[in-house]
Amino acid sequence: MAEPLILALDQGTTSTRAILFDAQGRALAEAGRPLEQFYPADGWVEHDANEIFSTSVTVMAEAIAKSGRPIEDITAIGITNQRETVVIWDKITGEPIHRTIVWQDRRTAATCERLRRAGHEPRVTEITGLLLDPYFSGTKIAWLLGDIPGARARAQAGELLVGTMDSWVIWKLTGGKVHATDATNASRTLLFDIKRQRWSDEMLAMLDVPAALLPQVLDCAADYGETDAALLGRAIPIRGVAGDQQAALMGQGCIAPGEMKATYGTGCFMLVNTGETAPLSRAKLLTTVAARVKGRTTYALEGSIFIAGAALQWINEGLNVPGGGSAIEALAQSAKDDHGVVMVPAFTGLGAPWWDAEARGALFGLTRDTTLAEISQAAFDACALQTRDLVEAMRADAPEAFGKSVEIRIDGGMSRSSWFSQRLADLTGVPVGRATYQETTALGAALFAGLGAGVYATVEDAAASRPATERHDPKLDAHGREAAYARWLDAVARVRTEG
Repeated sequence: MAEPLILALDQGTTSTRAILFDAQGRALAEAGRPLEQFYPADGWVEHDANEIFSTSVTVMAEAIAKSGRPIEDITAIGITNQRETVVIWDKITGEPIHRTIVWQDRRTAATCERLRRAGHEPRVTEITGLLLDPYFSGTKIAWLLGDIPGARARAQAGELLVGTMDSWVIWKLTGGKVHATDATNASRTLLFDIKRQRWSDEMLAMLDVPAALLPQVLDCAADYGETDAALLGRAIPIRGVAGDQQAALMGQGCIAPGEMKATYGTGCFMLVNTGETAPLSRAKLLTTVAARVKGRTTYALEGSIFIAGAALQWINEGLNVPGGGSAIEALAQSAKDDHGVVMVPAFTGLGAPWWDAEARGALFGLTRDTTLAEISQAAFDACALQTRDLVEAMRADAPEAFGKSVEIRIDGGMSRSSWFSQRLADLTGVPVGRATYQETTALGAALFAGLGAGVYATVEDAAASRPATERHDPKLDAHGREAAYARWLDAVARVRTEG
């Protein structure tokens, strides 16, 4: 009997990709397609849901073809997706009533502010683990129902369905037979009670969303039906689903309390597994579902850094330094010792744990002999120091998760640099494990599907297939590290407008 293969569909914000894995977590073939973005108004971001589905089928078929393996060898499909992005569609025709509203979209900011002024946010956080922010799906759904003519009446009549991109793709792949999501995606909607693990009647009432629209919530490793045989050449079981950051958490093998991962792209998403405890954050971190497997729910604290790799891009474009991130890294490595330059890259405000939308970026400690080298190093350091902010906040919110030696497992574009990985360890004081295979999001979806299909007997068996890591232990002495962090905190205090 041929070894089982698992096909991962990674439906992202700018592209849709498929990667075929073997049971040891090795990638055999992949394919991808870019995704068109639409910006109909300032702060509005949309996708075409039909394009998302058609490219999903295309890239899965291409990955299978590239592998040279018979389709019969594919045991299951795992799906991971851009979280919070949402669409409503007609349950009979399958046609969306409006373009998909993307997680980045800010059109519901006034709705969130109205609910915040009414004093609802503490209760919202208690139920959902989230904040009142346009980022999440709930107010997007409310906008669609309120602004699309006839949508609310049709929803109340049971004619419409709503879903995040996992639900949409599953419904289309199964020919409309399965309307489901997983607990991680549900936990990002503002409509899900993360402790009771069910849709919240209170939140549905607050946002005026009919329950009949919503998908069934399943485990991350579960039976999501099978694909229509006409789409890929045979019916393939769908057995795993998780939102992108939770899939990466699994792909990095962070299955025990205190294990954490950080993904460095334009910004940074950092999650720490808190086990079966769902801590209420005092630093306005998000409490979210990490995974639900065999009915057991584990949680995570999540913090986001708005500007990570984007600071390097700013040096490339704003300061006219060509050559991409590698050129900025070369400059950074040539910086003078103890130069004292600090960059606070609050180009779009400060994220967790500061949450100051009006703060703006600044450079401190400039002297006559400051050059682009010192500014470049300060840009890398800002990413590391923001990561330390999150580590400190997580340690305060969930001290029980930090009761043993921990490391930060990293992936994403910036993590390709061994030099940055070492700098991150030095400035956080936490060992860093740099993933040798970067596509941990797709791998996590495959591992969940493998669990759902019985390829792996336990979560531990699945996590054993995570990529090897290149370990970086802190080398900077404690005095140097704390001095750098003190300069950072002083700089942050100078740009903050709140608190």
